[in-house]
Amino acid sequence: MTAFIIANMAPIMFVSLVVMLLLGYPAAFSLGAVGLFFAIVGVELGQFHPDFLQALPERVYGVMNNDTLLAIPFFTFMGLVLERSGMAEDLLDTIGQLFGTIRGGLAYAVIFVGALLAATTGVVAASVISMGLISLPIMLRYGYDRRVAAGVIAASGTLAQIIPPSLVLIVMADQLGKSVGDMYEGAFIPGLVLAALYAGYAFLVSMIWPKAAPGLPKEAIGFREDDGSRGLVSLGMLFLASCVFGWFMMRNSSVHGADYVVLSMFYGIIFAFAVAVVNWGIDKLTGFRFLSKMAQQTTFVMVPPLFLIFLVLGTIFIGIATPTEGGAMGAAGALILGAAKRRLSWDLIRQATESTAKLSAFVVFILVGARIFSLTFYGVNGHVWVEHLLTSLPGGQIGFLIFVNALVFVLAFFLDFFELAFIVIPLLGPAAEKLGIDLIWFGVILGVNMQTSFMHPPFGFALFYLRSVAPKERYTDRVTGKRMDPVTTGQIYWGAVPFVVIQIIMVGLVIAFPSMVMHYKGVATNIDPSTIKIEVPQIELPPLDLGPPQK
Repeated sequence: MTAFIIANMAPIMFVSLVVMLLLGYPAAFSLGAVGLFFAIVGVELGQFHPDFLQALPERVYGVMNNDTLLAIPFFTFMGLVLERSGMAEDLLDTIGQLFGTIRGGLAYAVIFVGALLAATTGVVAASVISMGLISLPIMLRYGYDRRVAAGVIAASGTLAQIIPPSLVLIVMADQLGKSVGDMYEGAFIPGLVLAALYAGYAFLVSMIWPKAAPGLPKEAIGFREDDGSRGLVSLGMLFLASCVFGWFMMRNSSVHGADYVVLSMFYGIIFAFAVAVVNWGIDKLTGFRFLSKMAQQTTFVMVPPLFLIFLVLGTIFIGIATPTEGGAMGAAGALILGAAKRRLSWDLIRQATESTAKLSAFVVFILVGARIFSLTFYGVNGHVWVEHLLTSLPGGQIGFLIFVNALVFVLAFFLDFFELAFIVIPLLGPAAEKLGIDLIWFGVILGVNMQTSFMHPPFGFALFYLRSVAPKERYTDRVTGKRMDPVTTGQIYWGAVPFVVIQIIMVGLVIAFPSMVMHYKGVATNIDPSTIKIEVPQIELPPLDLGPPQK
């Protein structure tokens, strides 16, 4: 038995950790306890050198001294302040009105706002709870199928995990030893594509089952002009003019990829906001306006979060700020927006600060436990065992990626994304690098995959968040006065299934089209390396005078 334990110390250690987590013990304490226990066993069996433990204080101090992780409390605080300042409510109301009587319009609005909230908050819980509280009653009021409504809200909230400034991407970059800015830039396009796939699913549902995703009735549409029109032509012209202005300002720019998109958007929103302010001023002074009510309302509601996106992501992508500095500016920007809306209070700041402290402490404790576990795991040559196991898989890079994503998908049924990031990613990263896989690409693939940890029935956290705010009993709608049926847990679970499938499809797309991520490296050169000739000029050296020969 002793010989068996000595020969299989690493796999036994890993299985023991999984068992402890499945039994329900907290991740941080499970990691630390398993690490210390097997360190003692390893010392007794001669498989673990006790000198390794002397590095433990330095590893713990390294966690506390990690500047990258400072971005987590900043982005968390920013998200919580924005969620409590009512920005989500304003966005959902305005965008819902914008889609109007279009079938599935409320679903499109939820997905669109979910993407915007993801790019400003980075916190899944804040997004799901906000949209669940605000949009679910409206969707049920106008006849949406409960499964469709629940699935759209939960899935749109999880976009905060893959669209920067995601907390998951910060942890992923830290564990893989890569730049957070590169990880953000690599995940930007996949995040937008995933949101588009969600909207595509809502479109299919509205076409195949029209009663499952109806449009708003005409009487529910506001922001009408004096002649009864909705003023969408004015909004469309303002949008096109903003796009043209953004392109004009960037026409001679050398930036590319996500940088180009963010900077163009910045110039466009500045133009749109300036036009809306001028229109508002003329309206107040003369009673004449050249923008419709819908165009002006949409601009004033959309500009603050879009400007905040530039303040956070734009400065990181361009290289003006580090992710930590971008997070600090985002937190300050959230406070300014809350104050501008006159919704900032001492109680709001206190709640946001307490929640931020709890989440930050949770992350740090897990990371300390992970450092203890990984120290012992490396001491018993566990990394060698994992590397040999994964690099010997058939199929090369593709075989490795398929196996790893299947493993993460299964583990996501039981572990949340922080546990996956701190336990599994450090084991997979070295093997991926040895196979020649770009670690930013690898991290984005796993980031999309780990979104399923929020959507898996029955343990998905997004489903729990939605369950906490969805009606559990029959209730009276406050607008129509009708008695409404509750939303059952089964309906929430079934609504999540199509979106889990979409997330799996997205994993396949990122694997099949690496260019969605690889643009973070910059524009590839068109020069063929085989045609390059390096000619070294012939230089005549003066003769060396070493003097007469020695006798």
